Amino acid sequence: MDWLSKYWWILVLVILVGIFINVIKDLKRVDPKKYLDNKPDLPPHRDFNDKWDDDDDWPKKKP
Repeated sequence: MDWLSKYWWILVLVILVGIFINVIKDLKRVDPKKYLDNKPDLPPHRDFNDKWDDDDDWPKKKP
């Protein structure tokens, strides 16, 4: 187990390369055109700041 304490970084690199390869394989399966064609409609965004929209915090300009 002495080699594990010296070369632990190689194990980390192997794991990262495996994750990287799996991500690339998964991204190749994604079809953006098909996703955009079947994309669900989002409900309209409702913010709760609409009561402050009428209030103007900027100072009024003097003519």
